[in-house]
Amino acid sequence: MMLKRQLFKSFVVATVMGATLTGCGLYDKYETPTNLLQGSETDTLFGVDEGTGGTSLANLSWREFFTDPLLQQLIDQVLERNTDLNSVRIAVEKSEAALKAAKLAYLPSLYLSPQGTLSSFDFGPVSKTYNIPLQMSMDIDVFGSITNKKRAANAVLLQTKVREEALRANLISTVAQQYYMLQLLDRQLEILTATDSLWNASLETEKTLWENGKIFSTAVNQMESSYLSVKTQIVDTQRSIRSVENAICRLLAETPRHIERNAWGSSALPDDPDSPTGQRMFDSEFIKIGVPATMLELRPDIRLANHAMEEAFYNTKDARAAFFPTITLQGAAGWTNSGGGMVVNPGKILLNAVASLTQPIFARGRIKANYKISQLTEEDLKRKYVQTVIDAGNQVNEALADCQAAREKHSYYHRQVEVLREAYNGTHELMDNGKSNYLEVLTAQESLLSAQLSEAMNMYNGAQAVIALYIALGGATK
Repeated sequence: MMLKRQLFKSFVVATVMGATLTGCGLYDKYETPTNLLQGSETDTLFGVDEGTGGTSLANLSWREFFTDPLLQQLIDQVLERNTDLNSVRIAVEKSEAALKAAKLAYLPSLYLSPQGTLSSFDFGPVSKTYNIPLQMSMDIDVFGSITNKKRAANAVLLQTKVREEALRANLISTVAQQYYMLQLLDRQLEILTATDSLWNASLETEKTLWENGKIFSTAVNQMESSYLSVKTQIVDTQRSIRSVENAICRLLAETPRHIERNAWGSSALPDDPDSPTGQRMFDSEFIKIGVPATMLELRPDIRLANHAMEEAFYNTKDARAAFFPTITLQGAAGWTNSGGGMVVNPGKILLNAVASLTQPIFARGRIKANYKISQLTEEDLKRKYVQTVIDAGNQVNEALADCQAAREKHSYYHRQVEVLREAYNGTHELMDNGKSNYLEVLTAQESLLSAQLSEAMNMYNGAQAVIALYIALGGATK
């Protein structure tokens, strides 16, 4: 008997020593690797110096960035009703439930499993036995398996929350772009309607000149063709307005309807009288991009990649813990009237306790393979994290370049419209006096219309570029 006790003690001591020597590192906490991105790489992440330093555009909340009241109301409605966003919110609740279950894994499992038996031998008296135990089972987290599973579940929860933020920012961006597209289409429709009226008057003038024999019928035909072209553009623009409104309604998860909006230039994003350029979106002070390190903290995709590495880190720790023994405590307490080979009434208290240790020896390579797969997954996610950061810097660079291009073209388009308007008026007067032909008037009309539509489109492109820059820097997460 003494020998058995000594052997058992030696086994326990050896197990504890093995845990101390080989289990080192299984409880380590995850830290974002600092050697993945060198300081020089993050300093030049944007690839540009203009607008850097100071407070980044992304530090503005979306309500501060989009100041149009109708747009703010529309964004609020989308964030409340959008089906995809509500699905992500449900996913967050699922992850929270999974994390709660992982935390409760430290506690013992309790089961109540009453049993009863009726037995009779050769139609003799019936023997009634019963057993009412409360069973307990508890895993001892010696090698960090439960802890690492809990931390991995927490990383999954963080990823789900970041996905919600990313989708939220994407919805805000999409709604704003579509809202400004409606404003652009309204502006283009306004230009086309005014052009329709002017060209109709020109057509009537051409018909009068033809009736008086001053021009040929070909001039009237050419003018009417251009006039009808404007008519078709009006129809196309109206159809585009309906399409954009329907797209917004899909985001709202409701049937098609008219979307209320202000006229172009009524909100602070497209126009700002206090800006030197007259356009807030073209103001270099407004589109300041800040420092790259700030973007790493704000952008959802970068934080998502970091939490994915965190999950993989703890999964690797858990896979490593599978090489070590698992210790389980089991016990039962209850009442029974079955005392071995006899039945006693009333029942007596029964106590039972068992401790078991299971050491993997050969699991057909499964444990080793899982550990290798976890390591490779962790390495793959590190590479993807670096690429995500590089892609983020590239997006900022592209958006800023679009902002600069739209800003430079703005004054050119504006001046072009002024010049072509003067040319159109002058050519029309010359034609009325018989000093210019219809082709010159027709060319002047079409050039003016094209320039007006291009100016409006460049304004939209500028707004779209600023929105893209705002999102690329990690905006709309507040």
